[in-house]
Amino acid sequence: MRYLSTRGDAPTQSFAEMLLAGLAPDGGLYLPEAWPRFTQAEIAAFAGQPYGATARSILGRLIGDSFTPDELAADIAAAYASFDDARIAPLAEIGPDLYLMELFHGPTLAFKDVALQVLGRLFARALKQKGGRATVLAATSGDTGSAAIAALGGLDNVEVFVLHPHGRVSEVQRKQMTTAPFANVHNIAIEGTFDDAQAIVKALFAEKDFAEAVNLTAVNSINFARIAAQSVYYFTAAAQLGTAPVFVVPTGNFGDVFAGEAAMRMGLGIEKLVVATNSNDIMVRALNDGVYASGEAHATLSPSMDIQVASNFERALFEASGRDAAWLRAAMAEFARAKKLVLPAPLHADLKARYAAGRCDDAGTLAAIKRTHAESGRLIDPHTAVALAVAHNYRVCTKAPIVVLSTAHAAKFPQAVRRATGEIPPPPPRLKAALAGAEKCQVLAAEKHLVRGRIEAIVPRHERQNQ
Repeated sequence: MRYLSTRGDAPTQSFAEMLLAGLAPDGGLYLPEAWPRFTQAEIAAFAGQPYGATARSILGRLIGDSFTPDELAADIAAAYASFDDARIAPLAEIGPDLYLMELFHGPTLAFKDVALQVLGRLFARALKQKGGRATVLAATSGDTGSAAIAALGGLDNVEVFVLHPHGRVSEVQRKQMTTAPFANVHNIAIEGTFDDAQAIVKALFAEKDFAEAVNLTAVNSINFARIAAQSVYYFTAAAQLGTAPVFVVPTGNFGDVFAGEAAMRMGLGIEKLVVATNSNDIMVRALNDGVYASGEAHATLSPSMDIQVASNFERALFEASGRDAAWLRAAMAEFARAKKLVLPAPLHADLKARYAAGRCDDAGTLAAIKRTHAESGRLIDPHTAVALAVAHNYRVCTKAPIVVLSTAHAAKFPQAVRRATGEIPPPPPRLKAALAGAEKCQVLAAEKHLVRGRIEAIVPRHERQNQ
């Protein structure tokens, strides 16, 4: 199994090489040279298996010979041992043919744990095989940072730098990152938006001499290993239901919903992937109108979706274009220049065959939290609420079961839940510890050279100490 860059100007990589690289050197994103395929009988058999067994089957087809079956099995077992629910991604029916897929039972109470707990272990294994050190650089809109810290904190051959937008994540999200006790974790609050933080990350990867000198890599959703691990729960949900469902996915950087496309390309029947956004609706406009145009990111009650440039959309564009790397390179250059890309009609039609999209503002988010609590007794977080609001509107378009990805525990957003219901979700024990810890974080202007200077001030010193 080899991996190619969406922009076509980078050599192919093994799974382990791609895992350690994160972003391709030509600025593109990695995808398999050819998607493995599962038969309908294989998919149906997933319904009677533990989650870890399904993960072994799917990831085993994607990793090639980078890791042995025993190594993969050991890392998957360790990754999910600490989850609060042994089913990992259980389905809960909250209405006729309406399900929540609970993805918040991991260490940081968000869906990122499902992938990052596996990725972190495989990353450490690959780095040990290769030898040397790595510098992980991640931009987060809220949950990726804490999940990456939980996966990589404490490793003695990795430095972890996490950028988040200052004042634009919830207090709980911030403290889950900044109270981490690990010496190899460095939190940086960027005075700007998530898009500013993400742009700095991409710009630093583009500085090849610097990236190579510090062995820079990424573990957010631009790393295909994240997509691979997230595709598993689409298989388990569809297999359990025994039919092709509609999945409604709260969407920011497009990684989680593209994992659904990955599952489809590996043979899974899905009627539609519905992108649900808040008022930062670049993906709704792109999919519905055919114009991918960024604007100013607005702060909302669902901060993990306060994004105007959805990095993983590049993967969907690459596939929808027939894997035309030359077109994709030109299109991404045009978008970088003009902040706008008009999608060619055939490509737009291909996307619409797979995706639908809807938006929900803050008022609708609060209404969805209130409605869900009144009807089911459940407290849900604002990102799940956005998706549920969009799901209710989409019901007229389908007779298939609808699965809403519930991406975070309600206790991570107590203020929004209280505004909607008058109740504060009780924090689980693992969250109480984070809220009580001392915070460590540096605030920097949204300038690439400042972040680079911070990395250079830490990485060389750490290396000298270990020589």
